[in-house]
Amino acid sequence: MAFENQQVLEEPEPDSAPFNSKAAKKGQASRGKLVWLELRSTTRFWIGAITVVLIIAWAIFGPATTHWGAGSTDLLNSGTAPSSDHWFGTDGIGHDLYVDTALGLRISLVVGLVGGPLGTVIAAIVGSFTGYIGGVFDSIVSWFIDLMLVLPSFFILLLISPALKSLSWVSLVLFIPAFGWMILAQVIRSSTRSLKDRDFVKAARFMGVSTPKIVFRHIIPNVASLLIIDATLGVVYAISTETALSYFGYGVQAPQISLGTLIAAGTPGATTQSWLFLFPSAALVLLLFAVGLVGDALRDAVDPTSGVTND
Repeated sequence: MAFENQQVLEEPEPDSAPFNSKAAKKGQASRGKLVWLELRSTTRFWIGAITVVLIIAWAIFGPATTHWGAGSTDLLNSGTAPSSDHWFGTDGIGHDLYVDTALGLRISLVVGLVGGPLGTVIAAIVGSFTGYIGGVFDSIVSWFIDLMLVLPSFFILLLISPALKSLSWVSLVLFIPAFGWMILAQVIRSSTRSLKDRDFVKAARFMGVSTPKIVFRHIIPNVASLLIIDATLGVVYAISTETALSYFGYGVQAPQISLGTLIAAGTPGATTQSWLFLFPSAALVLLLFAVGLVGDALRDAVDPTSGVTND
């Protein structure tokens, strides 16, 4: 009898309805394995993932593939077009643009790959706890989120840009996600208010499971598709925001280099020395496109009911 009661009081498993049919077909495969099986058969995932890996490899090892180092100048070939000696050409003071683009990618990648997911983590925690706890706490946090949403995040970053100039570019990794989590937090909050009335959440609450455990074990996994999509979009948002701030002179400051500073430096000569503008811009577009492909494939793999498969 005691054993039967123990079985009844076991904590319910999180809801995983989208995967139930596939789990039945593929035996006892874990959720992570099911996601991987979906990704493995998705062409755009491989295209995006391989492209991102190659871009990261270029950012890390690219400068080592040429004899031109960071900050080195070739005054005899300053302002020259791409050649066998300078694959992407040089700027007006003889800097090798191939090396500068790789160095600029490093900062853009760090800001995007760290800052984007960090904003998603903030939104997931704030939105899920606010929606689950409810009451006065929900009202106060919702009022704060609405207040933050009144002003566009990019405008806020512009307002605090004088302070950012005196800090390292690393501060962008924290400031960009700090003003980019509010919309997703509202979405997660609404989803949580619906999920907390589901039977598996009620059963966990009835058995005395703590609020943090319910949120992290039962609520957040059920909005994982939203979080993964937003994390991917967050990478695109963080890179785009850093590039825009640096382009207008409010982000990365000299002597540091980012794609935004390179594009800004190449804009005046876009028609006469097009390589100064085209190569950093192409690197930025390719990076954002590849990240978007990975995010799209992840969305379909995590939530097969989210839309029509494009492959």
